[in-house]
Amino acid sequence: MPTQRATAAPPEKRQQVYLRLREAIESGTFAPGARLPASREQARALGVSRNTVLWALERLQAEGYLVARVGDGTYVSERSSATPRVAARGVSAHQLLSPRGRLIAETGLRWDPLASKPLPFRIGQPALAEFPFALWQRLERQTTTTQRVACAGYLDPAGHAPLRAAIAQWLLVSRGIRCEAAQIVVTAGSQQALDLIARLLLDVGDEVLVEDPGYPGIRANLLAHGVLARPVPVDDEGLCIAHGAARWPRAKLAVVTPTHQFPLGVRMSLARRTALLAWAGAQRAWIVEDDYDGEFQYGPQRIPALCSMAHDARVLYVGTFSKSLGAGLRQGFVVLPEALVDAFARARALSDRHSPGATQDVLARFIADGHLLRHLRRMRELYRARQAAMIHQLARASGGALTLAPSLQGMHLAHEVGERVRDTGLTERAAAAGVQLAPISRYCIDAPRRGWLFGYAGYDEAALGRAARALGRQIDASGGLR
Repeated sequence: MPTQRATAAPPEKRQQVYLRLREAIESGTFAPGARLPASREQARALGVSRNTVLWALERLQAEGYLVARVGDGTYVSERSSATPRVAARGVSAHQLLSPRGRLIAETGLRWDPLASKPLPFRIGQPALAEFPFALWQRLERQTTTTQRVACAGYLDPAGHAPLRAAIAQWLLVSRGIRCEAAQIVVTAGSQQALDLIARLLLDVGDEVLVEDPGYPGIRANLLAHGVLARPVPVDDEGLCIAHGAARWPRAKLAVVTPTHQFPLGVRMSLARRTALLAWAGAQRAWIVEDDYDGEFQYGPQRIPALCSMAHDARVLYVGTFSKSLGAGLRQGFVVLPEALVDAFARARALSDRHSPGATQDVLARFIADGHLLRHLRRMRELYRARQAAMIHQLARASGGALTLAPSLQGMHLAHEVGERVRDTGLTERAAAAGVQLAPISRYCIDAPRRGWLFGYAGYDEAALGRAARALGRQIDASGGLR
């Protein structure tokens, strides 16, 4: 697939060509597995420049409609015809929505966050049964009438002032980030923070560096805004920024998980962090630091946030309480340069005005009174014990086939195998046995990495043991990890 960036046509023309090609794929004009004509031929047939066609082809590849084979051309994905459609009185959503609406809706279909009951070894699941519900309820009862009245009306879309102050203090203590409460915008989780960043700092056709493998929710968010997510490989030191800068010189933003890379679990080295900051400064680009589980570090030394190193305000720090307290709270935040705060707050107000006031108020006191710190200390001890139990149970149940290396951070472990292994095979057999096991290939764009992710934080040792034995039987039946 060619990689040059289209600039010859306006966004409307590029969008039209993209939609026309996509409709040809979905209608079966280009059948699954079919080889597409050369880009020059398509440009002549459509009456547009070749760059316009290249832009559309790159987008279709990023969304999974097309597969590029080096030296062999571009083919329609075998899965492209499986896109679900929503019908209303015989009319498909594809016909009812605007082109931009179709882009958003169908990109959302390609990121399908699980809503089913979590089972071992599903990742991203905290120990919700250990949440201090009684304490939370006591804080709710202690809310004065004056506080209740104040929180029952419209609030600042940037967030409840006491919560913003509590978050700023918490970040200093826990992550070494020096910021003012006025730099914080409270959001409904990290996904909304990423959505605001894409809406306000990027335009259609802009390029963003993303980790490969990496979190698909980030890529989906960018694609829904017409932004091109450019894959950059990850090694033992984190994002290979030199590779990304050379391959995608026009990138305006990079999204990274430096403390505990998702999904591989590596930490970004000091040299790589310094290089990333230097890239952002030279390019006047932005860095988005997604610190999704940075609070779960089990060793004596804490890895500081990338944001704590920045001196020129090029790093936007995205945090969430979904992993520390539970996703149901819908509380996250983004730390911004003060010059951007008002614009972000107003943009948030356009969609959902602000987070629930009562929840913000209780969370502010939960943090300020030290309850969050104590809860996380308990969870670190619990998760470290559960990690050790899972490693032992898996090695025992698999006869040594699954020997996972321990980690001093995070809520899951990654186990990689050779790139020739079809990791989705074991995932499918595990699902049939009642075990949720994510394949690493699910998180890759170009990277040939294979293996599985094992979440342990949200499951007690008995549940981890049962899942390990069920998985071990699948491995025995198939004759190994394949």
